Amino acid sequence: MGILTLAEDRPTPKSVYNWRVYTLAAIASCGSNMIGYTSAFIGTTITLPSFQKEFGIDTMSKSQQDLISENIVSLFIAGAFFGALGTYAMGHFIGRKMCLAVAAAIFFLGAGLQLGANSARGLGILYAGRVLSGLGTGVASNIIPIYLSELAPPAIRGRLVGLYELGWQIGGMLGFWINYGVEQHLPSDHEQWIIPFAIQLIPSGLLFIGALWIKESPRWLFLKDRRRKAMENLCWIRQLDADDIYITEEVNAIDQALEYQKSSIGIGFWKPFQALATRRNVMYRLMLGCMLFFWQNGSGINAINYYSPTIFKSIGVDSDTVNLMTGIFGVVKAVMTFVWLLFLVDQVGRRNLLLGGAVTGSICMWIIGAYICVVKPEDNPSTSLNGGGIAAIFFFYLWTAVYTPTWNGTPWVINSEFFDPNFRSLAQAATTSSNWLFNFLISRFTEQMFEAMGYGVYMFFASLSFLAFFFAFFLIPETSGIPLEKVDRLFECKPVWRANKMLKEKLKEEDEQFRYEVKEHAYHEENTTVAAPAPVHAPHDEEMQR
Repeated sequence: MGILTLAEDRPTPKSVYNWRVYTLAAIASCGSNMIGYTSAFIGTTITLPSFQKEFGIDTMSKSQQDLISENIVSLFIAGAFFGALGTYAMGHFIGRKMCLAVAAAIFFLGAGLQLGANSARGLGILYAGRVLSGLGTGVASNIIPIYLSELAPPAIRGRLVGLYELGWQIGGMLGFWINYGVEQHLPSDHEQWIIPFAIQLIPSGLLFIGALWIKESPRWLFLKDRRRKAMENLCWIRQLDADDIYITEEVNAIDQALEYQKSSIGIGFWKPFQALATRRNVMYRLMLGCMLFFWQNGSGINAINYYSPTIFKSIGVDSDTVNLMTGIFGVVKAVMTFVWLLFLVDQVGRRNLLLGGAVTGSICMWIIGAYICVVKPEDNPSTSLNGGGIAAIFFFYLWTAVYTPTWNGTPWVINSEFFDPNFRSLAQAATTSSNWLFNFLISRFTEQMFEAMGYGVYMFFASLSFLAFFFAFFLIPETSGIPLEKVDRLFECKPVWRANKMLKEKLKEEDEQFRYEVKEHAYHEENTTVAAPAPVHAPHDEEMQR
């Protein structure tokens, strides 16, 4: 098998991997562009001298400056937490497509409010805009992985859901470099800091326009018993006729899942809540999904995203070079996300990525922390980095290159696959909210952690990354190549590290049996269609004699 070979769960027509499914995924991923951009630009924009002078931050004490920075960042994340929680109700009643449009509209409104902030009006309107854009972000971060996973054929599901992460990193890279550009080429005035805020309108506007064109998820339409529209959308996305055996098998799997849901849980808004209380296996899976985001944030990635200037200054980078180093950080993340998307997530597998990323990330963080402990670059400033400082920067970028294609995006893919259709929307709301909760804790206390712990922050992140390896090894099964309707059976296979292979073998046997029965049925139908018998008549005497 080559590195681009797809691990198919069953024979799949090549037309299934068509431009339509990739285009729908790219449009939905405009939502992750807006999330990535607004998460990345804010940390460097609020450190621009023009921004700090506009609101009098440059005259405040260090603790007051840290408090304002943390409020600007954390209010956005608080909005995202509540937006993610509310998406379950929206997704249930109005569908995936309309949720994307609502997310874009709310974010656009919040971004517009932020543009109204100035020295006369103060930071209040900026805070309000950050909360609204956070609400839109929460909705988008919840619904996009669901929408992409429901569109995708199993063999490229990781790749399509990975477009969500790729869009996030491209938006983040632009956020870092736009700040570098305005700092280098614009005068230090109101326009310098307002431009990065205004660019938030672009990805949210594109998402809103695209949401008017994209197709609704066929699986959601089947859930709502809108079968005619569901079949129309499914055949359009797959570029196959309704009587194609691939479509027949996919619809059969969806119908079986829905019948099981009706008989075991029921169809309705509150049914998953009621069933969750009695389904310990699903509650266990929900705990695993939330903990994936705990370990992801424990890596330190979001502390770096939001407070990259603080991170680089702690290593010894001078103020004039901080934004350049931050921009390179964004480029490395974007490039490695593309590598992850194209070559790793569906070929190497989710589980292997988590294991390798945890070990390597931990080693890099230990080395950076040890360098800062010994050299103390902030206490011994220098006009240029020495050999040790260059080595620390190297390991920082190595950590970025390894952690980006492992723990940064893979938890989103796994959580989009962990739950069968009965609980997917509710589980996605819970796990996405947990991400923003842990994200909030990191963003709210990062500045204080560096103030109190210094190099200990890196060792703290290193320790959590080390523990994440054992969590992934013993508790997280490989989900790649498993149809969404069969994920429930994945957790019945033991041990965890062999569950994927065991289930694929069972599904292959069942698929061969199904195809055999279909052929037998067709053969039986063809050979039991007998012509009407000829009329019976009495033989003549000559015939009797013969």
